[in-house]
Amino acid sequence: MGMTMAEKIIACAAGVNATKAGDIETVTLDRLMSNDGTTHLTIDMYNKLKNPHIADIDKLVWIVDHNIPADSPKTAASQKKMRDFAKEHNITFYEGEGVCHQVMMEKHVRPGELIFGADSHTLAYGALGAFGTGVGCTDYLYAMVTGTSWLLVPETLRFNLHGQLPEGVYARDLILTIIGRIGANGANYKAMEFAGEGLHGLTMADRISICNLCVEAGAKTALMEVDDVAMTYLEEHGRTPKACFTSDEDAVFAAVYDIDLSEIKPIVAKPHFVDNVVPAEECLGTHIDEAFLGSCNNGRIEDLRVGAAVIKGKKVAPKVRFLVVPASRTVYKQAMKEGLLDIFMEAGAIVMNPNCSVCWGACQGVIGEGETLISTGTRNFKGRAGHKDSFVYLASAATVTASAIAGEITTADRV
Repeated sequence: MGMTMAEKIIACAAGVNATKAGDIETVTLDRLMSNDGTTHLTIDMYNKLKNPHIADIDKLVWIVDHNIPADSPKTAASQKKMRDFAKEHNITFYEGEGVCHQVMMEKHVRPGELIFGADSHTLAYGALGAFGTGVGCTDYLYAMVTGTSWLLVPETLRFNLHGQLPEGVYARDLILTIIGRIGANGANYKAMEFAGEGLHGLTMADRISICNLCVEAGAKTALMEVDDVAMTYLEEHGRTPKACFTSDEDAVFAAVYDIDLSEIKPIVAKPHFVDNVVPAEECLGTHIDEAFLGSCNNGRIEDLRVGAAVIKGKKVAPKVRFLVVPASRTVYKQAMKEGLLDIFMEAGAIVMNPNCSVCWGACQGVIGEGETLISTGTRNFKGRAGHKDSFVYLASAATVTASAIAGEITTADRV
């Protein structure tokens, strides 16, 4: 019987010829990423071990991205602990380089790898055909010390993409549509696999955005077939694949969905759940206090280009804060080179250093009681972006930027 992409990657990491959904495999990790959200907790646990040991230093990547620059003495202390430990053990360490998943995609991820990240949106790595999954501190520590872990092989949901997205509709609208269709629990502990001729028309930025958000449907991982677009990205970043897997024709899927991209429309996810999605036009006129363009989901150069095209020659609405936060230093420099940052600042936006910002909700740009944010971030749970009695709407870069101009939720064709 054939295997899915997820099954093949796990089998490879486990050193077995075959595996299937429901099996439990002991796997060797290719890479381990952690950020300042929880690394200090991992260090505390590590220091309590009887025989502390790191299996393979070269596989570890630590990134400060959530609260940078530090927003409090407590944050500064936890980051110092992370910084000092990384220096002591010669761990690959980034600070100020950008949001962890963007940095990983730019510098480390390769097709065919199995990667643990101490962050739920590690699924983003599936855009390059890598099995990325988020884990907690205990699982991360075990993998860090032993180089191995165990995995329950997930079932796979297959999404065949057909056609192309209409003008003014984006990958963000697509994945929010899918999450709305299957629900926030629709892919619990499953792999979400994307294929079909429609995939080939999506950029790497599109693919990262889609895979990144699959965790909001409960997915264990997200995977995309490696094609010319992915290979070109790898070559541009000086890397080669570990392996390029595709699902066998006789692979067993838990369900198969056919998605006509031409039918996708601008979407908004309403508070307080990511699967509470409606056509953007149903939210027209909703007052906003803040707009956010950034995050590991929508802070790439392509997203900033979309936003800049919408706002060029216009102004941010009075009393609206519009935060523009490039996902990495590389993106920031490219946006600066193209004059995009000038366009945003001339319009009245606040351009910030690469970091998680209000998507993380614990540092820059948090919103107050009763305030409303429209965001390209990853989540809109109650209290996610600040006060527990605030409201977060999720939308594409175009819709967020248009709303910043209007002072209320609207679409780019209306400003």
